[in-house]
Amino acid sequence: MSWIPFKIGQPKKQIVSKTVERDFEREYDKLQKLEDQTKKLHKDMKKSTEADLAMSKAAVKISADLLSNPLCEQDQAFLDSMTALDTAMRRMDSFNQEKVNQIQKTVIDPLKKYSSVFPSLNMAVKRREQALQDYKRLQSKVEKYEEKEKTGPNMVKLHQAKEELRPIKEDFEAKNKQLLEEMPKFYNSRIDYFQPSFEALIRAQVVYFTEMHKIFGELTEQIDQGSLTDEKRERENEAKLNELRALSIRPVSNFPNLILKAITPARSSALRFGSPVPERPQPQRCTAHCVYLERRLRAQSVLRRWP
Repeated sequence: MSWIPFKIGQPKKQIVSKTVERDFEREYDKLQKLEDQTKKLHKDMKKSTEADLAMSKAAVKISADLLSNPLCEQDQAFLDSMTALDTAMRRMDSFNQEKVNQIQKTVIDPLKKYSSVFPSLNMAVKRREQALQDYKRLQSKVEKYEEKEKTGPNMVKLHQAKEELRPIKEDFEAKNKQLLEEMPKFYNSRIDYFQPSFEALIRAQVVYFTEMHKIFGELTEQIDQGSLTDEKRERENEAKLNELRALSIRPVSNFPNLILKAITPARSSALRFGSPVPERPQPQRCTAHCVYLERRLRAQSVLRRWP
C-alpha cells in the first residue's frame, strides 16, 4: 500500500501558518466556553427568580389559609397574629415581585442579549472556514498547472487559475484578520458588560433583605408577648399539651383512631425538635375542640364523595 502524504485537493504550500491557526483555535475555544457559561447563567437566573416568586406566592397562600381557619373566630389573639402574618407575607410578596422585576431588567435581559451575539460569531467562523476551503482548492489548482509542461494552453490555464485565486485569497485573509482582531476584544469586553448587571443584582438583593428585616422585625413585635419569659412559655405550652392529651371522643367508634392518625405527624415533629411528646389520649369527656374536629372530618368526607 502506497502512502499519500497529501489529501486530494489539498495544496502543498502552507496557506495558514500553524501559529496563526493555533491562535485562532484558542480564541474561538474561549468564546465557545463563554457562550456555554452565559447560556447556563441565563437559565439558572430564570430558575432562581421563578423559585423566588413561587416561594412568596406560597407564603401568601399559607397565611391566607391560616387567616381563614375557624380557630380565628374563637380566639381573638390568634386572629390578630394571623392578620399580622398575612399582612407581612403580602408585603414580602410585593417586595419580592419588585426585586424579580429589577433582576429581569438588569441581569436576565442583558444575558439574553449577550447570548444573541454568539450565533453571528459562529456564522462568521463558518464563512471563514468556507473561504479557507475555497482558498486551498484554488491554490491546489494553481500548483497543479505550475507542475505541468510550460505550453501555451497550460500557461493560459495557470493565469486563469491565479486570477481566480486572487479574490478568494484576499477574502479569506480579510475574514481571518477580522476574526483574529475581534474575538479577543469581544472576550475581554465581557467584564465591562456584566459588571453593572452583577452590581445591580447585589443591590436588588440588599434592598430586598433590608426590607425583609424590617417586615419580620415589625411582625415579631406584633405577635410576641414580651411579658412572657422562656420558662413561662414552656409552662404554657406544656399546659396546652396536657389539654390535648385529655381530648377523646367516645360516641363515634372510629373517631379516636382518626385523631391519633391526625396527631402522628405532630408527634414525629415534636421528637425531632425535642418537644414533649403527647401520650395516647385517654377516654374522657368530649370538649368543644373535639366537636370542631368531628365536624371538620365529616365535611372532608362529604367533599371526598364529590366527583
